[in-house]
Amino acid sequence: MPIGAKAGSPPPSPAGGGKEQRVTKQRRAVSAALDELDDFVSTQELYRILQNQGVSVSLATAYRILQSLADEGLVDVLRNGDGEAVYRRCAVTGHHHHLLCRNCGKAVEVEAPAVETWAARTAAEHGFTEVAHTVEIFGLCPECTALKAAGKL
Repeated sequence: MPIGAKAGSPPPSPAGGGKEQRVTKQRRAVSAALDELDDFVSTQELYRILQNQGVSVSLATAYRILQSLADEGLVDVLRNGDGEAVYRRCAVTGHHHHLLCRNCGKAVEVEAPAVETWAARTAAEHGFTEVAHTVEIFGLCPECTALKAAGKL
């Protein structure tokens, strides 16, 4: 249930203040590009990919489409180690977390029951209700760890 939603209340309206999003050529192209990527991508990286594919979309439009997809729950969005928003179409539909390689950008989706228990307990201890949290773990993936050990990173 979204933050602030109450049991029995109507589901949230689609992004755009209740207006259904138009499925434009640009939106289809952004969505298709995300389907082809395994790792999180910034808007500017996605924009470059689209330009290389010959897709005519402005950077501002790419930002709006990605935000709309995130608002609709169709992509995950998080902040990378530099604080930049990055996006990815995730296979897991429920609440989950990510392990992120700070070198190559590889992302692994993980469930973390211990984190969920800790978050609920900590919130309750302080009288908080209707809480939400985000946990992202940054490190080096096995491949980048091996490169670093070999002195190639």
